[in-house]
Parts: sequence; C-alpha cells; structure tokens
Amino acid sequence: MKRIVLILVLALAFVIDANAQESSNNVKVISLEQTPGEFTQKAITVSEGTYVFEVSNNHVGKDVGLVLVPKGKDAGNPENHIKTAYVTTVVKDGKVEKSKATTLKKGEYVYFCPLNPTPQYILEVK
Repeated sequence: MKRIVLILVLALAFVIDANAQESSNNVKVISLEQTPGEFTQKAITVSEGTYVFEVSNNHVGKDVGLVLVPKGKDAGNPENHIKTAYVTTVVKDGKVEKSKATTLKKGEYVYFCPLNPTPQYILEVK
C-alpha cells in the first residue's frame, strides 16, 4: 500500500511540474502547411511572444522546411536566417515537424521554403 501511495505522489508531482513548466514557458504554435510550390497560409499576424513553428508537408512530393528572416534582410544569406525557426528535421511527404522555440519581437519577417520552393510570405508581429 505504501508503494502505491508513493507512486501516486511521484506521478502527481511530475504532472504538476510539467504543467508549471508549460504555463511558465507560454510557448504558442504557428501551424504552416505546404502544398506544391506554396504555403497555404499567405500572411500571418501574431503578437510578440515565443512560438514553435509546426510545418506540414501536404503531398509536395519532396522534403520541405522553413526559413524565417527579418524583412529587409537578404533572405538568400543564411547568416540572416532565424535558425531556431528551422524545423529540427526536414518534413517528409505527409508528415509534420516542429522548430525550436523562437522569440518574435515586433516587426515584419518573411518566411519561405527553398526546398519546395515557395514565394516569400509576410509574418507580422504586433
């Protein structure tokens, strides 16, 4: 009986700790879908904060990814890319992958996929 109580107490402590970390991080998700040659979301407006990008590959026929760059910077130069916004692994056909947490400040950014390839779209942070 003591063993069951101890297991329940430890399980409850883990759940409380996990919920506290989730709410203190306050990370939101921006979901993006790619189809052949484009993102289905043509423009996005969000508030300042920390986000994870979730990219889905809707039968593009090749691996896809995500590049995010502050608007006005050379998007072709990898030094200007916000590397935390890269998906952690390329997105295979029919799959979904996520980026690391990325803090976005007020301003405009462009997002695109050089693997698909897509046009550049605007992400506005207010």
